[in-house]
Parts: sequence; structure tokens; C-alpha cells
Amino acid sequence: MDITINYDYREEDVRNAVDVDALARFVIEAENKPASTEVSINFVTDEDIHELNRDYRGIDRPTDVLSFECDGLDDDFDDVEAGAEGEPYELGDIVIAPDVAERQTDLYGTTFQDELSLLLTHGLLHLCGYDHIVEDEALVMEARERDLLTRFYGRPFVR
Repeated sequence: MDITINYDYREEDVRNAVDVDALARFVIEAENKPASTEVSINFVTDEDIHELNRDYRGIDRPTDVLSFECDGLDDDFDDVEAGAEGEPYELGDIVIAPDVAERQTDLYGTTFQDELSLLLTHGLLHLCGYDHIVEDEALVMEARERDLLTRFYGRPFVR
């Protein structure tokens, strides 16, 4: 598994809050992705995520997390077969805005660690095929997030 973490913004704060590599590995393995999975995780400014949100989603404001899928969801091959062949399985890219996460701690009564952990898990689950546009799908995705974070931290995760 190849997890690239780019701390372009607030590196020390993020590193002190979350073991990004360990959590990403945990989620990817729990989702049964191939051992050859590759993903990049990027921590950026509000301005950077605002620009991406505007350019790729047509929403002219910052957001907390964006996911950009590569292999798998829209391809005609099975990701398990890709991993078995030893070829890299490019899951995708995740972009997280730590400042948005920090602002959300007041809104949701959480900690910086909880928000970053949820955003990372949320982004990874999007790359694994989960969505939340339809209410039934949102309930499934939210339950999976709670389950994974509860198991990872060994305590109930509530947001």
C-alpha cells in the first residue's frame, strides 16, 4: 500500500491530532482494497480547497474535504484482480482543509482530532464507492464511518 501524505498546510497541527497513515491504512484494509492500493492525502488552505471546489464542483466556497477517484468505480475491471496482478490500484486523491475542520468543532461539539479523522474516513469511503446524495445511502455511509472510527480509536465515535 502506498499512501502519500502532503502536508502543504498546518503540518504540525495535523500530525499532532491524527496518525493519518495508520487511519488511512485501516480504512483501506477494512474496505478490502488491494495491497497495491495507492492514495494521496493532501492538507491545504481554505483558499486552495475553495478553488478546487469551484473548479470541479461549481460551488464557490471552501469545503471540508474533496475526493477525486482514479481507478475502480467507473472502470471495467475488478480492483481485487488489479491487486492480484501486482499493478498499482490508484484509489485517488483526497484534499482536506484543516481550518474548515477546526471551525466545525464548534458546530458539531467535536475535537480537531475527531473532525480530521471523520473527514479522512469520509473521503476514503467516497473513493471506495460510498455516497450520501440519497438519504438511504447517507445512512449507510455514516454508519460505516462511525463503525470504522469506533474500531480504530477503541471508543464510541459520535458526531
